[in-house]
Amino acid sequence: MTLAEKRQKRGQLVQQMRALTNKAHADNERSLTAEEAKEWDLLDKEQEKLAEEIRAEEKEAERRSRLASLEGELETRTDDSRIRPQPGGPGGQGGGQEGRGVASSAYAEVINGYLRGELDRRDIRGALEQRGNTLQVDLFTKGGALVMPQQMAEGLLKSIDDETFILQLAAVERVTSADSLGIITLDTDPADADWTSELATGNEGTLTLGKREMRPHPIAKRIKASNTLLRKTAGGAGALVNNRLSYKFGITFEKGCLTGHGAQQPLGVFVAHADGIPTTRDVATGNTTTSMGADGLINAKHSIKSGYWPRLTWVFHRDGISQLRKLKDGNGNYIWQPGLSADLPDRILEVPYRVSEYAPNTFTTGLYVGAIGDFRYYQVVIALDMTIQRLEELYAEANQTGFIGRMEADGQPVLAEAFARVKLA
Repeated sequence: MTLAEKRQKRGQLVQQMRALTNKAHADNERSLTAEEAKEWDLLDKEQEKLAEEIRAEEKEAERRSRLASLEGELETRTDDSRIRPQPGGPGGQGGGQEGRGVASSAYAEVINGYLRGELDRRDIRGALEQRGNTLQVDLFTKGGALVMPQQMAEGLLKSIDDETFILQLAAVERVTSADSLGIITLDTDPADADWTSELATGNEGTLTLGKREMRPHPIAKRIKASNTLLRKTAGGAGALVNNRLSYKFGITFEKGCLTGHGAQQPLGVFVAHADGIPTTRDVATGNTTTSMGADGLINAKHSIKSGYWPRLTWVFHRDGISQLRKLKDGNGNYIWQPGLSADLPDRILEVPYRVSEYAPNTFTTGLYVGAIGDFRYYQVVIALDMTIQRLEELYAEANQTGFIGRMEADGQPVLAEAFARVKLA
């Protein structure tokens, strides 16, 4: 089934789901019968499976596009600032067609050989030189840490971006020469200008500024791998370490950005705090004590100034999305609309949404069950990009090698009025 056919099939499934709910609404707005509810759930699971397949294919196409772009850039760059091909060697004048620098196949072959345990650190430089690559910086520190060169670090951070939607939407600042990042805040805004006469200056306004400090906190995760596995995975050893560590770091960071309490971790969107999103940004009107209502979501969206609307994003747990798919507004229109084309995502009240397993999903009175906001005003600070330390001797008796990933980061909402939380009554 082609991508277009999958989108068309998904649209047909959504229409079948809506036919069931429309029938129930037309019949004195009754609830779905047990049989109808079972059929609706089956249709929903099938359309959601198709949605996952569509997203996966679109993501793969995007990655291939990025890779093709990178390969094209490396083909045209002959003066890489760290690694240069040797004249006459592979990738140099008169050599083969391999790429250059850290993204080249030769470089990947050497690094994967190291990860598999086939090369010692002392062999890295010679192996790269034999393949036409000369390092201009020492990549390995005396503790046995493999500090990944910049191209690989960006690739790993991009994997974390893929796992963590906050990093895709937030403002990201890197701190390289300080312990913390200071953010200037507008504490008091002057009143509106006054209509006045030619020579008058109007009433005096008051403008006061403040400062917030964000201090990146350490994140770490360790993975142990069988040396036999590393040896037999050939070129996949580097991808194995990369994927698992980026996944684990992505989970930890997303949890922090959504529900973190702010002490030695990010301040989450779903945590009421004077330095983040206070309780004045909670919206419960229009919801019941056990479920969200269409009016409640409309009230939440409209509690945010219209200037933020073009970049708003909802955040819900999948249980919340399942509930929202059945809701209609006062005009009988479904508030959830599936995106059936490549450039149009699924939307709620014309606003795209993200689904997170770590968003709240307990539907009880007074609890948060969703959020909406312009996530450009969620500030992320990164002090340490990803590094991987390789532990060869510690687990040698068990025929294993350890890999420790480290990163230092922080995050918090910095403009409360750009967000609203959906709260049950």
